[in-house]
Amino acid sequence: MRGFETGQTVVRRDVHRSGRVWSEQALRVIADTGEALVTACTPGAQARWPALYAQARAQGDRSVRTEAFDAMATGEWELAAGVWQETDLLLWKPPTSWFSVNAFFVPDSGDGRRLRNWYVNFEHPTRRTEDGFDTLNLTVDLVVAPDLTGWEWKDEDEYAHVRRLGIVSDTEHRAVDAARGEVLAMLTDRSGVFAQAERWAAWRWEPAWPTPLLPRPVAAT
Repeated sequence: MRGFETGQTVVRRDVHRSGRVWSEQALRVIADTGEALVTACTPGAQARWPALYAQARAQGDRSVRTEAFDAMATGEWELAAGVWQETDLLLWKPPTSWFSVNAFFVPDSGDGRRLRNWYVNFEHPTRRTEDGFDTLNLTVDLVVAPDLTGWEWKDEDEYAHVRRLGIVSDTEHRAVDAARGEVLAMLTDRSGVFAQAERWAAWRWEPAWPTPLLPRPVAAT
């Protein structure tokens, strides 16, 4: 598969093992190297995600997220249009890793932006497509302080739930466990993306770039 050009719009899709699209998000390419595909988005970027997940976000009700995972287990869900909100996102995705490293930027004094935190999603390795790449978020996450001095696990309860539902298989669970150790080693050693933490922390969205838009509606599945 060909590489992507800097500034190009790509689509990240979470794809269930059934082949159905669980979510998709429009991103802008920052860099595409053998080490990682680096992408970004800003508030207003188009997305689609499960209607129940959208409801949970709107209502601030995490119990509805549990219903969304129950729907995933049955293979029956509907997608709703959405937009990225509040933060600028920088996403660093090594092609064969069971994780992505994300950085979230929020408004600072004046017109500036500051790094709020790093955020590690544990997910399937990348599968390139013509429009971008496919993966599948496996629920558990690691939230890391901007200066890398501390971190905490997030959504362990939801991870236990999707394990019980069989959404995450034993093989995937073992891969996630190995990826957890890999990420913690990267933090300790300041390796991988964290070797360039200061550079990435200084990143800012290019104002001349249009807000990323999805190229077409999700096909019915």
